[in-house]
Amino acid sequence: MADKNIDKEALKAEKEAQKAAEKAKKERIKQSKPKKEGTVFSRGTAAVKKFCKDFVGTCKKVTWPTGHQVLKNAGVVLATILVIGIAVFAVDWCLTEVFDLAKEGAVALGEQYAVEETTTATEATTAVAAETTSATAEDTTGEETTAEDETAEETTAEETTAEEETTAEETTAA
Repeated sequence: MADKNIDKEALKAEKEAQKAAEKAKKERIKQSKPKKEGTVFSRGTAAVKKFCKDFVGTCKKVTWPTGHQVLKNAGVVLATILVIGIAVFAVDWCLTEVFDLAKEGAVALGEQYAVEETTTATEATTAVAAETTSATAEDTTGEETTAEDETAEETTAEETTAEEETTAEETTAA
């Protein structure tokens, strides 16, 4: 038990020593900072002067290119821009042509599909009309046809003709 109390006291003493060391360090840093002299404007003016002086000194250290080097480098830049521009134009033109061809092909396939659908519908209507006609012929063998049956046959034939004309107009328009 006595060992535990000793350990606790040692830890407390160690923490207090660390706090004291940190406090002393902060005070040293605070004392080492120079106090600012003058107003904000005088310090700002001094900073701008120092910056300008350093800037001029750095500019004197720079190795400036000659006029010939500047023209040569400008020519290289312009030639590079021209080559890249032509390459981008060529790729753009090729992709535009490919997509236009794909679009035209899709439209042509769509038109072909529409024509096939219309042809199938027309054939189905014609088949229905033929069945109706054959049914009428069977009726005439044993029974008389009524006026309503004849009117229905004429209506079916007119619808078939109208659908064929519509198909022809769509094909012509495309």
